[in-house]
Amino acid sequence: MMNTREFREGDEVVLATGSHQGTPGVFLRLRPDASWADIRERDGSIRSHPVVWLAHSTEAAPTFEGAKT
Repeated sequence: MMNTREFREGDEVVLATGSHQGTPGVFLRLRPDASWADIRERDGSIRSHPVVWLAHSTEAAPTFEGAKT
């Protein structure tokens, strides 16, 4: 499966799907199998997750109707 999202080292990401949905982290690198990536979670742990589960944190941020901009 080809990854259509672009992530760069240091990007703020969130697990948009999967068993730990909503977990924020920082993108570190793709694994040798480029369908997996390492992220540093807020507790400092480094974990591997499928790239398709990741979203940039701004993409996954909730939107509030009626919010003033």
